[in-house]
Amino acid sequence: MEGYTFERLWKELNEGYQIYYTYMNKRYMLSKLDKNCYSRELINKNDKSPHPKNQIVTLKTIKELFDFMEDIEYKIH
Repeated sequence: MEGYTFERLWKELNEGYQIYYTYMNKRYMLSKLDKNCYSRELINKNDKSPHPKNQIVTLKTIKELFDFMEDIEYKIH
C-alpha cells in the first residue's frame, strides 16, 4: 500500500483490526493480544512447512518486518 506507515499499522492494531499481509510468499494475520504482545498466524499453511503456524511477537519484531510486508489488508476483529 502506497503511503501506508508503521504508525498507521500500529494505530489500527490498537483499535482491534486484524492485519493481513504477505511476507516471503506466505500470508499472515497479525492481531493485538495485550500491551506489546501480538499474535502472528500463518494463513496459507502447507503440511510440510518449516514456518510456525502461530507466534507471539513484540512490537519491535513487527517494526523490523514492516518494510518487508506486502499486500497489506485489514479487517475489524
